Amino acid sequence: MVMFLFLVVALAVVVAAVTLAVVGGGESAPLPEAAPERLHDPLPADRPVDRADVESLRFPLAPRGYRMADVDDALGRLAAELSERDARIADLESALAGARAAAAHPRLAKPEQEER
Repeated sequence: MVMFLFLVVALAVVVAAVTLAVVGGGESAPLPEAAPERLHDPLPADRPVDRADVESLRFPLAPRGYRMADVDDALGRLAAELSERDARIADLESALAGARAAAAHPRLAKPEQEER
């Protein structure tokens, strides 16, 4: 029984020593933090995004897929530019509809000239 207790204690001491050595209980300096992999070719900031920019966009891989911050940034930028383009298209379509209506009914477009 004494021999069994001695072996259990010795095994516990060996496991603790190995664990401390692996975790870094020694005098060596800790490893430096690895820089996170970032998007190398982000979307251009100085001009609107075009089709070629979107087609060439490649996200770096992370342990569980893609880095969420990179994907969120790219999608946010694309969403903002699409909103601006949609608003511009709506304005242009409204102006075109007004011009077509004025061309279809020239008397309605210029009522002040008839009064003179």
